[in-house]
Amino acid sequence: MQTGVSTFVWVSPFSTASFHLLQKVKAAGYDIIEVAVEDAGLIDWQQLKAMAQDAGLKITISGAFGPDRDLSSDNAAIRKQALDYIVECTRIAQRMGSPVFTGPLYAAVGKTRIVSPEQKAQERNWCLQGLREAANAAADHGILLGVEPLNRFETDMINTVDQALDLVWEAGHPSLRISLDTFHANIEEKDIPAAIRKIGGDMLCHVQGNESDRGTPGTGHLDWPGIRDALKDIGYNGAIVLETFGAPSKELARAACIWRPLANSADELAAEGAAFYRKMFL
Repeated sequence: MQTGVSTFVWVSPFSTASFHLLQKVKAAGYDIIEVAVEDAGLIDWQQLKAMAQDAGLKITISGAFGPDRDLSSDNAAIRKQALDYIVECTRIAQRMGSPVFTGPLYAAVGKTRIVSPEQKAQERNWCLQGLREAANAAADHGILLGVEPLNRFETDMINTVDQALDLVWEAGHPSLRISLDTFHANIEEKDIPAAIRKIGGDMLCHVQGNESDRGTPGTGHLDWPGIRDALKDIGYNGAIVLETFGAPSKELARAACIWRPLANSADELAAEGAAFYRKMFL
């Protein structure tokens, strides 16, 4: 299993001016830098790929789904923006050598409301239509789309592994898989190892291994040995990536509900996270 760390640990949004972070990622001992694409136009992708290769790092691509990127929106223009963004990110993933593009593909982060069953069904239908179109594009680029459940405070649509599996099965496209974030799973799943085994090795395409408080892995109350054993049991051979927020922006803090520092510094969080991953998973 290879380990990685998200650019969110240090900066939001990630841009060409942030490329010095690659050396920090490598020095900490990670194999992968996970680029959270907030604004693709801020990044010189050709230079990033060259610098990652020089540093001996792989790249994975994850999404940032604000209110203008919502496949389930009742606004057709916003649904189109979301689809265009996902398609663009699959192209970027192919170009960067990332096997996956992951995130809460189904809706905007922070979209939490009570709506009628009819509205809920309509939003799901819009989402399914968009996911199928996105999956077709992903297949053209040889990329898997990882649908990530979020906790109840960040979405009202997909909170659990069961809900994510139902959505993916209903969409019915082989390029759609499940991405699991253990922070969200800690809130919503009764048993994270059991949830991992329910997803199975064929469906789990990515793991973000985050602590119960999104702080340094190994310092909270997650059942890390159980998570490790479940991943081994299903034959998972993808990446495990630390995605937390060392210095969140105002928008990111609002979306992720983070209002306090999670470590003394982003560098410390990344380094200690890498050390824990090596001890636990390698």
